[in-house]
Amino acid sequence: MDYLDERKGKEEPFFLMLSYNAPHVPIQPPLELFGEIREREPQLNEDRAKLVALIEHLDKGIGRVVKALQENKQDSDTLIFFLSDNGGDLKTAANCGSLRGGKMDMYEGGIRVPMGASWPGKIRPHSTSGYLGLTMDLFPTICDAAGVKSVKGIEGISMLGTLVGQMAPPLSRPIIWVGRSGGNSYQGHDYYAVRLGRWKLVQNSPLGPYELFNLRDDPGEEHDIGNQEPQTKDRLADILKLHIKKAGAIPWQKP
Repeated sequence: MDYLDERKGKEEPFFLMLSYNAPHVPIQPPLELFGEIREREPQLNEDRAKLVALIEHLDKGIGRVVKALQENKQDSDTLIFFLSDNGGDLKTAANCGSLRGGKMDMYEGGIRVPMGASWPGKIRPHSTSGYLGLTMDLFPTICDAAGVKSVKGIEGISMLGTLVGQMAPPLSRPIIWVGRSGGNSYQGHDYYAVRLGRWKLVQNSPLGPYELFNLRDDPGEEHDIGNQEPQTKDRLADILKLHIKKAGAIPWQKP
């Protein structure tokens, strides 16, 4: 907020990235707010109440930032993105709804998160979209909104048109997630997910099998249909193999 106050009345654009640690572990909300949650929602167990309180603590902080933008009359010229880098941590009593899994999983509960965007006069309030994107799409989107060219080599795609309500054909690009975790569980080995339209290939741990899901018909990823759709499974596996080959290529080798 001090930074926003410094920018008040200045014509030069600014970029601000505000990365909250909350609600990451350790789950330590302000005691006063924790008490308010316990009184307001007595049915919650202690772990869930602590997480809710920490999330509301985050929410109040974001509210203060938005209020500062409004008071400084910067809000109409400011595009705000709000999102998380992964799904809820089930070990801390997070709730990912009907989605399978949570943080550290390649199932939808671990990698599908909502994103909110606000730009008064540009983005219609309460509008929604099923756009499937990645955080790498934010950079070209921000460049597009600012009227400047994105950096060459960035694989993200601007979603500005979708945000402002323009009709756009669905993207046909494959999307790939790579997880790598140390410790005694996975020993630094990778595990993956590949999404192409409604199809998703998942290996949820380095030692686990590859599963194929039709997210349109089975959003909860309950039914592995790899045996029924071997060609689709092979197609997504080929996409993944090419990505692994490119990502692991030594500079003097051709991928």
